[in-house]
Order: sequence, then structure tokens, then C-alpha cells
Amino acid sequence: MKQISLLAVLLAACIAWAPASDEQSGNPGVIVIKDATIMTVSHGDIPKGSILIRDGKIAEVGITVNAPTDATVIDAAGRYVTPGIIDPHSHIAISGGVNEGTLAVTSMTAIEDVLDPTDINIYRELAGGVTTTLTLHGSANPIGGTSATIKLRWGKDAKGLLFQGAKPGLKFALGENVKRGGTTGRYPASRMGTEDVIRTAFIEAREYMRRWDDYRKRTAAGDKTAIPPRKDLTLEPLAEVLRGERLTYVHGYRADEMMMVLRMADEFGFKVNSFEHALEGYKIAKEMAAHGAVGSTFADSWAYKAEAWDAIPYNAAIMTRKGVLSTLNSDSAERARHMNQEAARAMKYGGLNEQEALALITINPAKELKIDNRVGSIDPGKDADLVIWNRHPLSIYAVAQKTIIDGQVYFDIQKDLEMRKRMEEERKSLEALDRKSAPQGRSGRGSEPGIPDNILPRQKD
Repeated sequence: MKQISLLAVLLAACIAWAPASDEQSGNPGVIVIKDATIMTVSHGDIPKGSILIRDGKIAEVGITVNAPTDATVIDAAGRYVTPGIIDPHSHIAISGGVNEGTLAVTSMTAIEDVLDPTDINIYRELAGGVTTTLTLHGSANPIGGTSATIKLRWGKDAKGLLFQGAKPGLKFALGENVKRGGTTGRYPASRMGTEDVIRTAFIEAREYMRRWDDYRKRTAAGDKTAIPPRKDLTLEPLAEVLRGERLTYVHGYRADEMMMVLRMADEFGFKVNSFEHALEGYKIAKEMAAHGAVGSTFADSWAYKAEAWDAIPYNAAIMTRKGVLSTLNSDSAERARHMNQEAARAMKYGGLNEQEALALITINPAKELKIDNRVGSIDPGKDADLVIWNRHPLSIYAVAQKTIIDGQVYFDIQKDLEMRKRMEEERKSLEALDRKSAPQGRSGRGSEPGIPDNILPRQKD
């Protein structure tokens, strides 16, 4: 408890300079953020601009907006406003494990079924300006489970997290993580085995589609004797991929493995939506761009395992320059808390400009997830998913002041500080009550008559 208390004090001291509340209450359905530098991503920056939010949507953006007199006003003078950060590869808010690695193909499993709205990482990432996340199955098998696109609506139930209308996805994986499954006796244990598993699954899915298509043609022709094929929950998601109804997210590091999947996609007639991590994407950027595959990578992680040996921090910039839609992903609840700094690294490594760097964590991942008609930039008609920063968001000193989703403030640094203070006061009150209620002659919780406290097992706070 003492360590936690000290940490709270230190954190509070680091940001104690933050100004008092800047929000003037009014009609909660209509909000105006005024006098900020608006970084729209889509059409440049607006100095001393304002945003009008109405019923969770961005209604107007500009130097001035037509706001009603009863609107709730947020004075953001001297601050910056960006679209909410979108993390296109995460494993937060999952209960009971991220991998179902006992089989090589587990497309029948669904992340949506195990969403955990109480995961504290949701709140912590809100504090870093993240508003939308693609939560994925792990990379233990060639074909994993279906994904869930969520908004970080802290306090909602699992269904309330879901990004309604987002296109569904399916996780694939290549490389060392998959090969490790062979150590348990599960096939595959090699890269060629991984290719075989994926190819075989698509052959089965194609045949599954043919049987259903044949059944539908017969029933449409009035054949009363037609019997529907058995529903296969493993092949259904793969059939949706072949029909273009479900997005593919392919975990891959090495260029040769990614090329294998691109060729397989051409063979079976589906599209690789994105390569996740894509650390050697710079080697095959031309081929990725021609196919239309997104490169979702890390900012500057390399050589942390064998297949990451050729990774370079210039990857995002090179792919961008070669015409690949590039994004940055976290793959980590910790890294997701400072995705703005991850984006800034692409300016250092590769020379991207501010707009290009910010796009890596906003509009580009929105396009990757096929939700750019709703989020990713500050434009009228889009969801009011916004972040107010105390400084330029690509600065290492930038701290999110408010994180807004659908026009509702889900993180407010001032309220967070007040909450910490109340919790500290409550803790002290409970400790005082504990000491007061201790029986006479005992020194405190856990004591036993005649037994010194220092030889009792220490209880965890």
C-alpha cells in the first residue's frame, strides 16, 4: 500500500500543473470545443478552431461554429485536438486467454464471446488517447479466431464495447509462434506445414461454399428434395473471407512468408487485408502495394527474436513512400498508452511529416479496419471520437487531457486526479478505522495473542 500511495503522489506531482476544470456545463447533447489547434488529419490544421458536437457526432469544424447558447463549452485554448487514436492490433479486454492453440485451425472461436469490459487496460489506454481498438486472437496457430473491433467505452458492458457496423475479421499467423505449436505434438512444426494448413483450410472452405451454392440453386429452382449441407462453424468464417465479407489480419514478420500468403490469396481469389507487424514489409513494399495489403507495423522494435532480425525502424516510412497504406500497432497494453510517441518515431526514422505520422495512428488504421467513414479524422458527420492534448500530440511531453468517444468524455485528467485524492483519503480513513478497532493489546491486523507480529506471515494489501 505504501508503494501504491507513493506512486499516486509522484504521478499527481508530475501533472499537478494542469489547469483547473475548463468545462462549462450546459446541454450535454451539444458540446463545443473552442479555441484549440484542430489537427483534422484529413484537411490540415485549424489554429484557434472549434468543433461542434451534436448527439455524439461532429456537426461542424472551423474557425467558428454555429453553437446554441445552451451548449456545453470546453475551453481548449492553447491545446491541441486530434481524432481518437485507433490501435489496429491489440489483445486487451479478453478474458480467459488470447490463444486457443490446441488446434491448427480455430476459426470457430470468437473474441467477441470473451470480451472483458472490466479490464483496467481499457481505462489506461483512454488516458493515452486511444478510442478504438481491434482486439485479436493470438498467433499460436495458422488460422486463429474471429476478431472484435471495440470502442473503449469504459463502464459499459461487453456488448457496449462493440463498434457496431465494423466489418468482421479473422486472424491468421505465420512464423515462429506457429511453429512452436509443434513442440506439443500439434501439426504444423514448420513453415511449409503452416502453408499446407492454410491452403487445406481454404480448399475445404471452397468446397463448402460449392455445396451451399448448389443447395441454394436447387431450392431456387423449386427442388423440394434438396437437403442443406451441414453448417460448419470452422469453415463459415473462411467462406466469408473468400466472399469478401470478412477481413484477413495476417500476423507475419518475414518477407518470404508474406509473399507466400499473397500468392495464395491470388490463387483462391481473396484479398489480404493487412499484414500485422510486417517487419520485413519494406522488402516487398511494391508487391504489397500492388495487392492492396496494409502494412501494420511497430515503430522501432527489432532483433527481439530470430524472425525480427532484419526489422528496421524505417519500415513504416519506406512502406508509406512505396504506396503501402501503413499503420502502427501496439500489440501491447503498455505500448498502446503512448501511441502518439510511436507515431513521432516515424518522423525521426524515415522523415515523415506531421500529417503522415499522425495518419499512422488515426485515419490509416481506420481505413485498415474499414471504419474510416465513421472515425479517423475530424470531419462533419463522423463520430465525435476526439482527444484534447496539453501540447502538440507528437511531443514526448504531450498528455491527454480529455478523451471523448461518441461525444462523451470517458477520460478527464482532472477528474482522474480528484478520484485519486478521494481514494487516498478513503484508504487513510480505513486504515485509521482498522487501528481504532484493533483489540486492546494487539498491535494491528493479523496479530494473535502472545505472538509477535514480526513472525506472522505478511498479508498482502
